[in-house]
Amino acid sequence: MTAIDLLTAISGTKSLSALDGYCRTVWSDWGAGRLTDDQAQNLAETIEERRREVRGRDTVAVRAPQIAAAAKATGRPSHFPAKRKASRSPDRRASIERRRLLAASGPMPPQLAAQFTTGELAALRIVADAVQARGACLMSLGEIAARAGVCVTTARNGLRQAARAGLVTIEERRRDKRPNLPNVVRVVSREWRSWIDRGGQSKSQFSATKGGGCKKIGATDKTSSRSSNSDRASRAHFPPSSPRKPPKGGLRGHP
Repeated sequence: MTAIDLLTAISGTKSLSALDGYCRTVWSDWGAGRLTDDQAQNLAETIEERRREVRGRDTVAVRAPQIAAAAKATGRPSHFPAKRKASRSPDRRASIERRRLLAASGPMPPQLAAQFTTGELAALRIVADAVQARGACLMSLGEIAARAGVCVTTARNGLRQAARAGLVTIEERRRDKRPNLPNVVRVVSREWRSWIDRGGQSKSQFSATKGGGCKKIGATDKTSSRSSNSDRASRAHFPPSSPRKPPKGGLRGHP
């Protein structure tokens, strides 16, 4: 095709796919030497302008009027299903407060918690509670995120980071031609599992339950060691007391 034939075909085209084919033809002819540089450049600019015109009219109503009419009759803006909107918290402030509270409640030992963000710790707190109650977490990502006050992406990142660190295992439960079941999350870290079993309390000798230093939190024992060992004190033998010797110079006022 000559440059004039290509220009005529491009001007009468109403399809974007046909314009893409003409664009490949133009540059193929230019590479073969059948078109000059100026001709190829002018044809490419014409194709781009035609694309903008066709794109504005290349809609479902133009290409498939019967489908657009059926969608309009059913009261739907489009025959295709609407895109699912991302879930949003109805009360963002309450979600933030719940997220911070869960993250500060001690879901895991401090040396492990330092690897995660506040939102990820809140999601892992929900997982830890489920593991403590049932031995494994069978909730979906959406449920974990809703309970923790975070988005699904944050909950997913927290679980992936925990899996990479060797703290949990994630078992996928896929089903053929049916929706997949929620993943099974199990805690395999001994340190984190013992922390969960203790209810998030440390065994440190300086914990609040045992006190720190040498002081005792309980009341002072009123039974002294002398009274408790009174039997041994009564059986002990003490030497008889000897009379006190007067001083060598005698008493004053006496010879």
